[in-house]
Parts: sequence; structure tokens; C-alpha cells
Amino acid sequence: MMLRLGWLMVVGVALAACDRKEEKIGQTEITAWQDGKKGAISLTYDDGSINQFKKALPVMNRMSLPATFFIITGQIPGSQYQGKFIGRPVKEIIAETARTPTNKENFFERASAVGFLGYQGTIEYHSRAGALFEAGKVDEAYRLIDEAYAKVRKGDFKPGNKSSAEVEEAKGVFWEDLRNYAKQGHEFASHTVTHPRLAVLDEPNLLYELEKSREDILKQMGPAYTFSAEGPYGTENERVIKYAHRIYPALRNRMPEPFLEEINRGSQTQPGQSKKEYVQWQRGALSKTAPELMQAWVDTVAAHDNLWLVLVFHGVDGIGWEAIPSERLDAYFQYIKQREDSIWVATFGDVTKYMRERKNAKVQERVEKDKIIVTLNHSLDSTMYTLPLTLKTYVPSDWASVVVRQEGKEEQPVSPKKDQNGTFVFFRATPNAGPIELRRGMSAI
Repeated sequence: MMLRLGWLMVVGVALAACDRKEEKIGQTEITAWQDGKKGAISLTYDDGSINQFKKALPVMNRMSLPATFFIITGQIPGSQYQGKFIGRPVKEIIAETARTPTNKENFFERASAVGFLGYQGTIEYHSRAGALFEAGKVDEAYRLIDEAYAKVRKGDFKPGNKSSAEVEEAKGVFWEDLRNYAKQGHEFASHTVTHPRLAVLDEPNLLYELEKSREDILKQMGPAYTFSAEGPYGTENERVIKYAHRIYPALRNRMPEPFLEEINRGSQTQPGQSKKEYVQWQRGALSKTAPELMQAWVDTVAAHDNLWLVLVFHGVDGIGWEAIPSERLDAYFQYIKQREDSIWVATFGDVTKYMRERKNAKVQERVEKDKIIVTLNHSLDSTMYTLPLTLKTYVPSDWASVVVRQEGKEEQPVSPKKDQNGTFVFFRATPNAGPIELRRGMSAI
């Protein structure tokens, strides 16, 4: 009888151990998106025109939706750096154009200088020549620059300076306002000093536009806002991207990563066909874009598990390029907000940081008698990449509640969930910030 009882006890212990093993207690993974959601959306605005802040920002604040604003810094009062040409005296360049046609040797210098010759209307030639150059119509771009300088020599332009439309529409914004908006959870990022066609600038002027915009943002807002940037006109020029990535960790234009497929605004590629772990899918909402199509973009994100929808807005309520009425934005943001249970809405910078941290992080677990210890570390710059990641850890099935605590931080009470593999909890943890302890919480009475 004693032998039979002893055998039953051994079998019982073995079965308990087997059940515990099947529960995968302690097994931890980093979820693809924050809080285990299915996808992500970033609301981004280009140019920083005044109605983005007067009309659209209050709508987003009402719904607690963060956004990223790519701002033109040169026209903001208090900025140290404004638009200028870096190089030879422009009179020398003007005189030289009478003798030597524009060619590949002098095109970048002339295209850089043409908007700063001291005449109204020449900036338009810079923009148009840049568009032709990026479209591969190089000879046409050369001829357009020759035309601009010929008109200058003939006196066809009125003296004076006239900024681009994007710069004019951004006036009325102040650094103090932007600092206050940042405290409300919004990201501010560089859109250069003057919104030029970066692809047709020579090296000194290209660097001036990228570096000096960053310097003013750093001075006025701090290092947290020097992470992201967007080269104007959505440029994907390889030369520009190479220079810009030396200065900014994240570019909306291009951000090559082995785990990320980029589908930019002009592409008709269907995002659901990608096999990459992450897909950045940019869509530009224009004044004529049907609300049903914009809603379909959101639905597409919810139907997959690897999509990051980056929405690009410009004008609002009549000010800015392709201005959208704020009432339409309000209805659209409500549509997004209603799906926030499954879609993570975050700034461009935060989504970028999350993906990179996750791909460079390692998790280790240790199961003790009454607790689980998890460590989370990544190999990135810990002064820049400090965004909490969401962990999914399996816990004993008899833990009706769980308390999570990371060193130096308050406890998080977490409710367990179940899937086909057992009982688990989602919780946020900061990489490189010490071990995380999970233990059974107090049961409700």
C-alpha cells in the first residue's frame, strides 16, 4: 500500500512538473508593437504652417493623439540661422553665366545661389529646376537655370527677396509655442532652414540647410527633438540621404533597415504583400482624397500585423499646400481613435525607436520559487534609445493578478490574459535600466 502511495506521489509530482513546463512559465518575448497591438500609425505634418497648430493640434489633443511636425526653422523668430547662400559672391556667378552655360560642373552652385541673388521670383527657378533634376530631366534643369540667370542679367526681376510659399505660410509660429506643444506629447523635427530642393544644392549649402536647422532645434527645444527629419518634397535622392543620415538618426524620406520595407507616398505597391517584419507605408492625404480611402488605409493596418502607416498632411483650413478642412481631420482622427485598442498611434520618432530597440534587444528570464526575473538590454546608444518596450511573459496559471516592478520604478499591477500557450501578461519595461521582477499580486477579496 505504501509502495503504491509513493508511486502515485511520484507520478503526481511528474505530472505537475509536466504541466508547469507546458505553461512555458517565464518565457518572454518583445511584442512587435507597443502593448501587443497589431500595427502602428504616425500622424505627420510638413512645413509647420500656422493652422496646423491653431486648428489641427487642438483636435488631436482632445483625443490624446500625438503627432510629428516637420518644421522650417529659418523663419521662426529667434532662430540663429536664416536662409543664405554659402559660397562666392553672387555677382561673380551671375557674370560667369554670360560666358559659360550651365553644366554638371557648375549646376549645383548655380541652383544653390539662384534664390539668393537679391531679386524677387528667382527662388521659383530653384524649385522648378530641382523638380526636373529629380525627375531625371537634367538637361531641362540646366536650361531652366540658364533662363533664370539670363533674366537676371537683363533686369527682368524686381529687386528684393521673396521666400517660397512654404516659408511664408509657416510664419506666425514661435519657439515658445512649439515648446508648449512638445510638452503636450508632440514631436518636433527638422524640415531644413528654408525648404529647398536639397538634391540640387552643392555640399556647403546642403550641409547648411541640414546642420543649421538641427542647431536651432537643439538650442530651442533640446536634444530629444533632433532625432527625426524630413527632406522637403519627400526627396529620395541618394546623395541627400547619405548626408542627412550623418546628422539625423531617423529620416521619413528613406530609412534603410534590413527588417523594414519602405513604401513611400508615390508608390502603388500593396503593403499586405510584403514579407518583411515591418512595413512603413506612407500615404499623403490631399484636399481631394476621399474620406473612404483614408479610412481604408486604417482598416488595412488593422488587418495585418506588420504595418506602420505614416500619414503625411500639409495645409489645414486654407493655409498650406493641399489644405484639408479641420472638420474632415476631426472625423478622420475619431475613426483612428476608435481603433486604438488594436493600433498604436505614436510619433514618427517613437515608432522608429521601438523597432530599432526591439531588433537590437536581448531578453533573459530566471524563474524562482515565487517570482520571475527578466532582464532587458539593447546594444544601442542608451542616451537616445530609452523608449520602453512591451514584454509578454508567461506566468503560472494560478496567478490571478501580477505585480511588475523594475528597479527604481513604481509597481505595475497587471491583469493576466490567456492564449493557446498559457497565462501571460503584457507590461512595459525600459531597456538597460535594471532587472524586472514579476510576482503574484494580491487577490481581490
